[in-house]
Formats: sequence, C-alpha cells, structure tokens
Amino acid sequence: MNLEYFAIDSQGFVTDHEMALGDLFGENVEKSRKYNDCINIMATRIATAFASLREFPFVRYRAAKSLDASSVTTSHDLVPTKVAAAVWNCISKYKSTIPDFPQKETCELLIVDRSIDQIAPIIHEWTYDAMCHDLLNMDGNKYVYEIPSKTGSAPEKKEVLLEDHDPVWLELRHAHIADASERLHDKMTNFVSKNKAAQLHQSSRDGSEISTRDLQKMVQALPQYSDQIEKLSLHVEIAGKINKLIRDTALRDIGQLEQDLVFGDAGAKEVINFLRTKQDVSPENKLRLLMIYAAVSPEKFEGDKGVKLMQLAKLSSDDMNAVNNMRYLGGLATKKTSGGSKFSLKFDTQKKNNAARKERDQEETWALSRFYPMIEELIEKLSKGELPQNEYPCMNDPSPTVHGTSQTASIRTTQSQPANSVRSRRTATWARPRSSDDGYSSDSVLRHASSDFKKMGQRIFIFIIGGATRSELRAVHKLTSKLKREVILGSSSLDDPPQFITKLKLLTAQELSVDNLRI
Repeated sequence: MNLEYFAIDSQGFVTDHEMALGDLFGENVEKSRKYNDCINIMATRIATAFASLREFPFVRYRAAKSLDASSVTTSHDLVPTKVAAAVWNCISKYKSTIPDFPQKETCELLIVDRSIDQIAPIIHEWTYDAMCHDLLNMDGNKYVYEIPSKTGSAPEKKEVLLEDHDPVWLELRHAHIADASERLHDKMTNFVSKNKAAQLHQSSRDGSEISTRDLQKMVQALPQYSDQIEKLSLHVEIAGKINKLIRDTALRDIGQLEQDLVFGDAGAKEVINFLRTKQDVSPENKLRLLMIYAAVSPEKFEGDKGVKLMQLAKLSSDDMNAVNNMRYLGGLATKKTSGGSKFSLKFDTQKKNNAARKERDQEETWALSRFYPMIEELIEKLSKGELPQNEYPCMNDPSPTVHGTSQTASIRTTQSQPANSVRSRRTATWARPRSSDDGYSSDSVLRHASSDFKKMGQRIFIFIIGGATRSELRAVHKLTSKLKREVILGSSSLDDPPQFITKLKLLTAQELSVDNLRI
C-alpha cells in the first residue's frame, strides 16, 4: 500500500505537513518555492488516500471570497482552490491508471482551510481527549506516569499510548471531562463490589475513596485482574490530574468567558473586567482569551485599541505577535489603503451581535459544552445538499448527479433519523458506553468500533489545510452516527492549542523551522 498519509485514528488522517500554516499563510509566501511545493505534495498525498480506498470523490472547495474593486485576491485566499485543482488533477488520472478504480463519483470531498474557523484551535475544549493533550504536556499520544516499584526503591516511569487499542480510552475520549470522571468512578466501584479480594484490599481504607496508590497495590495483589485494574488506574490517575489542573488554574471561569464571547453573551466589558480582576491567570490563558476575542470582534483590535487590551493583559511582545498574526487567517485581502490598520480585513465569521457561532438546537447536560467547530455545520449542509455552490464550487464536470448524490443521500438519512436533539439523553449516542458497567466491558466498544460502514450512505471527506483540532476529530465521529454516513477528517497536521499558537507566532518569523515547534 502506498502510505503517503498517516492515519491518526479510524476516521482521521494527516499528510504530515507540520509547517503548512507557515508555508501557505505566512508573510510574503507567494514568493517562496515552499508555497507551491507544499500545495503539490499535500494534494498528491490526499489523492493517495483516495487511491488506497478506491474512492472517486466530488471535489468541493472553499472558493476565494468575491472581492470588490478595492481589494486584491491574496495567495492565502487561493490556497483551497489550488489544492483542490491539484487533487482533481491527480484523481482524474486514476480512472485510467489504477485497476478497479471507480469510473463514477462514489463519495464527497470538501477542501477548506483554517480561515473557516479560527476559534476551534485556540478555545479550551472540555472533552477527555482534548484536555489530555491540552493540559498534560503529552508527546503525541504518549503519556508517561510513575508506578511504585515492587522492591520499594524509587518509582518506575512507564510509557503508555492513549490510542484506539485501549478500550477505556476509546469509550471515554469524546466524553466531557466531568462525565469521564463520573464513569471512571462508577467502573471502579463496580469492579470493587464484584471482586472479594478487591473489597478486602479496600476495607483497610474504611470505605473511603480509592487512591491511585491503592489501585497500584491492587494490581500487585490481584495479578489475574492486573490488565483491567492497570487500565482503569491509569485513567483514574489522568482524570484526577486534569481535574486538579482545572481547579488550580480556575479554568472553569476562563472557559465560561471564552464560550460567552463565542456565542455573543459577553464583550469588551467582561474581557476588561476579567483581565483586571484575575491577575493570577497564566499568560497562555490570557493570550488564548484575547485571540478568541480578536476572532469574534476584530474591530476592537483596530488602531491602538488592541495594543491597550494586550498591555492590560500584560502580554509579551511574542504573544502580541500571535494575536496580530490572526489577520493572516482572515480569509479576506487587506484593503488597498495607504494607512490601513492591521485588522482592516474582516474575519470570516457570521456575526450576529458579535457572535461567532449560532446556538444549536441541542440540550447539553454538561457545563461548557456549547461550543462546536464550524466544520460541523459545513458537513451537515454538505450532507443535505445545502452547501452554496458559489461559496463551495465543485471541480468535477458539472452534471445533475453532483446534487443528486447528496440530495438522495440526505433523504435517506433524514428518513431514518428522528428529528430530535443531538443530546436528548444524558450523553450523545457517540459518547454513550455500550453496556459498559464494569472495568472491562469497554471491550464491546472496540468490537463495535469497526462496524460495517458499507451499509451507510456515501462517505464524506473533509480536509482542513493548516491543521485540524481534536474538537474537529470528535465532530466527525459524532456526525457519522448522526448522518448515517462515515465522515473522515483529513488535515496537514493535528494541532493542540500550544502547537497552533507557536505556529501562528512563526507566520511573521523570517525563517520557519520545525525545531521552533519544540518550544
């Protein structure tokens, strides 16, 4: 198999272009050789994914904005068009060069870039997976923890991969952190109640909460259950660590203000008040808050207004650079005026009273779970055949099937799907455990994870140039259940907020290098 792309989970892949944001959206990139190289190699790798899956897509892309006479189309704005053209060029040749390659379209591909949603890479996302990668300084999917040594000497360091082969991880990764913690506690209680030896071990603690240390002692005392207890104790430790960090850094208050800004329920007054009263908030969290505010209300950063806000937050010049560089992801060209401010371009968000997101008709059980990435809306529109043709044109020869395919698919899915809220029950179907009431029945999740997608409608692929986020990966899993069509996310890289912010700072750096990302 031609492995020019890398699978990041069962429904996600990357083309391994860590520096795509800088190569394609940085300052003066159009003069650089890297710009065209990056587009062509990325397109070849995307096409390879379709070659290995034997899928022939309708290629849709975010069109360059319709520009008025006072602005020019920038090379940044043309990136999705150029990638789509290069992908189409590769894929159309496959019909004659690859045996058994379909001759008619079998799926849909939508190519967008980071300008469609500048908030998703920065906002605090409250699911177990996102929190692990955002708060725990993990190296990729590798988590390092300590276990007490059997001899009583110094504790040993142990590495573990949080990936699809771990059934507990697979079940909990998309759950809200509060939900994940609750479910872990229930699993532990269940395990102890069903196991006499475990009860004996716990009785010495007078029925109080089981500590991680107790769990690790249990592993040694009950070797026949070691695998189950080890997996559970690992996740109990991780969730405990995350919950402590949330408390210690007052993350709940920050998260509330972030979401209020995104949904238009807060503005300048609340941001200024927060910066004045919460002096102990970390510089990184203040930076993220101001970046979200800049994406929602760019006019508040025109002239010296932005500088004053950033000084109030005591941002370093390096951090100020990150806020200012968001203009490169604005999607629109700067106006041709001599003294135009850095923020004269408008961010690509649907503003209604400065709200960057419309409330969705869904009942959320957990606090701070209102936020959703923009691709969720785009994929749903694509599935229903409601994506505007002028904003998201198709590379394939125009034919009635372009809309026929998505229309019929959407009719099929809407008939089988009752029109209720995504989370009308306590947790959504995609996050709900399948009969998992003890420490080890999470395996059932693994068994069902590879359910037969062929019975579903045509696949939908969405490719984000410039880095995808964990909230977007979660969205494709959720939409697969909702739309009854397998949704697959591709991107140049998968970025957690610290990495994304570092890459954003480098947009105006003279020389970009991967070494800078190890900050």
